[in-house]
Amino acid sequence: MFNITKLEWTREPLSYDITDGKIEIVTKPHTDLWQRTYYHFRNDNAPVLQMRTSEKYFSFIVKTEFDSKHRFDQCGVVMYLDSENWLKASIEYENEKYQHLGSVVTNNGYSDWATAEIAASVKSMWYRLSRREDDFCIECSDDGINFSQMRICHMWNVSDEISFGVYACSPEDSSFKAVFTEMDMTDCKWQAHDGQQPD
Repeated sequence: MFNITKLEWTREPLSYDITDGKIEIVTKPHTDLWQRTYYHFRNDNAPVLQMRTSEKYFSFIVKTEFDSKHRFDQCGVVMYLDSENWLKASIEYENEKYQHLGSVVTNNGYSDWATAEIAASVKSMWYRLSRREDDFCIECSDDGINFSQMRICHMWNVSDEISFGVYACSPEDSSFKAVFTEMDMTDCKWQAHDGQQPD
């Protein structure tokens, strides 16, 4: 069960409001999460709101709604361990025609970014983050029922206890409101692989 009262900030946003079952974040300009790869810069100032768990097998689901309208505005699900080890999934606004639905995994201080272009008119998305020990799966859904895989990854420096939750940021000179609802922590929905050792 997801307990909203257990959430803790790693950097607070410009403004926010937390009520029973709902989180609203207004982003600060020039906030982001990225480490080194391709751009060479290191950005580690996005607001992150998380809870801790030592559960090795679970799924976390959250619905995001957003009025992003400036390049790179983004909000979504996150597992932030420290500045050089984290993952996130979000929709990043690009222009009036399209935006990027994608995920970033950062291990040992180097980020990657996997994306797919979607219509700029999309202003809502569900995410599901699942853990199986040191491996993670990120999925997305436009209805909160049918989820599609975005990414499977391994985190090299994960410990028994991790932190996970939500984030929102505006890497350029902009600000927007992100709304998070329908948060839930469940048994792991990412099932063991069928038909291949060792599962």
